[in-house]
Amino acid sequence: MTTIPASRSGAPLRRPRPALAPLLAVPALVMYVVFAILPLGGAVVLSFAQWDGLSQITWAGLGNWTSVLSDPVTWNAFVLTGKIMLVSVVVQTPISLLLGVFTAGRQRYREVLAVLYFVPLLLSSAAVAIAFKAILDPNFGVAAALGLPFLKQDWLGNPDLVLYVVIFVIAWQFVPFHTLLYQAGVRQIPSSLYEAATIDGAGRVQQFFYVTLPQLRNTIVTSGTLMVTGSLTYFDAVFVLTGGGPGYATRLLPLDMYLTGFTANQMGPASVLAVILVVVGLALAFVLTKFTGFARMQSDQEGV
Repeated sequence: MTTIPASRSGAPLRRPRPALAPLLAVPALVMYVVFAILPLGGAVVLSFAQWDGLSQITWAGLGNWTSVLSDPVTWNAFVLTGKIMLVSVVVQTPISLLLGVFTAGRQRYREVLAVLYFVPLLLSSAAVAIAFKAILDPNFGVAAALGLPFLKQDWLGNPDLVLYVVIFVIAWQFVPFHTLLYQAGVRQIPSSLYEAATIDGAGRVQQFFYVTLPQLRNTIVTSGTLMVTGSLTYFDAVFVLTGGGPGYATRLLPLDMYLTGFTANQMGPASVLAVILVVVGLALAFVLTKFTGFARMQSDQEGV
C-alpha cells in the first residue's frame, strides 16, 4: 500500500493529474506555431507570388520556382553552401574533438585554457567578422603591422582564397561550441573504463581510439548534425566580410536569399530560396538522424 506524502501542515499533497500534463506544453506549442509555422506558411504562399515589399501582391504561380531553379546564381549558391558545409565539418570536427578531450582534464592549467578557448563563442558573428576584416586588410592589417610579406595579399578579394578564409573565420568562432559538447561528453565517460584499459596495458593513444571515441558516438552525431544544419544559416559573418563577393565567390544560399529579397526587392524568389533552405535543412537532419542510429542510441553509461 502506497502512502501519499503530507505537507508540513499535515494535509496530503496533491499529485498532478496525468490528464492535465499535456496542457503544460501548450505555451511552447503556441510560441512555435506563431514564430515558426506561420512565418514558414507565409514564405510558402509568397513563393507563388510577386511582391516588392511595398506594392500589392500578385499571383505568379510557378514562375518564381522556375526562374530560381534555372538561375545559375542559385546553383552556384548551392555548390558553395555544400562546399562550406563539407569543409566546415572536416575542419571543425577533429579540432573540436581534440580540444574537448584536452580541456576535459581536471588540471588547473587546462581549465584556464578552456576559458580562453571559449571566448570567441561569447562574441557576435558581426563583431568577429569586423575584427577579421581589419586584421586581413593587406594595407593596414596584421601583414603591415608585423612586416610579413607573405601575409600581404588580398585575402578577401581573391576568388580562389576568399571561401577558405570565410571557413576559417567561421571555424574560429564555432569550434569552441563543439569543444564544449565534447568536453561534457568526455567528462561523462566512467573512469572505470580507463582503469580497465590501463590494467590491460593500453596507452593514451589506444585509450583514445578504443575507449574515448566509442563513448563519444552520441556526441559526434549531435555535433555533426549541428555543424551540417548550421552551415545553412551562415549569413552575418559572410555578409560583413565579403557581402557575397568578389563576384559570386561567397554568395551562399542564406546570403542569396537576403540579397534577392531586400536588395533586389524580389520577395517571391527570395521566399522560394527560404523554402528550399528549410526543406534541405529538414532533409539533412532526417538523414543524419535516420542513418546514424541517433534515435536508437542509449546512454553510454548503461550497464556500467
